[in-house]
Amino acid sequence: MNKKQLIKIILILGLFGVCLGGWLLHLKIHPRAINPSNYVPFISGIISFFALPVLFWFRRTVTIGYLLDGFIVIIGTITMTHFSIAHFEGPVTPLRSITATLFADIAVLWGKFALGRALYLLEFLRSDADVLPKGRYFRYPNMGWWWVHLAGMSIVYALGHIIWK
Repeated sequence: MNKKQLIKIILILGLFGVCLGGWLLHLKIHPRAINPSNYVPFISGIISFFALPVLFWFRRTVTIGYLLDGFIVIIGTITMTHFSIAHFEGPVTPLRSITATLFADIAVLWGKFALGRALYLLEFLRSDADVLPKGRYFRYPNMGWWWVHLAGMSIVYALGHIIWK
């Protein structure tokens, strides 16, 4: 086993732990029987917990795992932000914006994305001297691509919420 394989195993175990913790947290907070919309975190958790570590294990499926991980993070970010805004009570202050919302949960979710991105980049690392691609910031797999999708999906979600209210 070389260092790259060891790092990959450690990252996959970290991803597994974060996904398991998030899924168990959602099972406790969002009982499916009460609200049908609670199936979204339940299914996302199942995919994250069971499928993502396996997809990141094999080189042929790393790209699928990276895409799936990224879109689950985007969906989770959008829905948790909406929930935080819809259920926010009291005065809006910087401290309350962090402590009285799901900001911590969203931060954990983006930590999950960071683990997936590290696994993706590690898998396609050719050598230690390999540099990050320059230019084309909004092209896949650069971060700009994810920011565009986060913004686009947020707009579609907001418009859907406004139109079908």
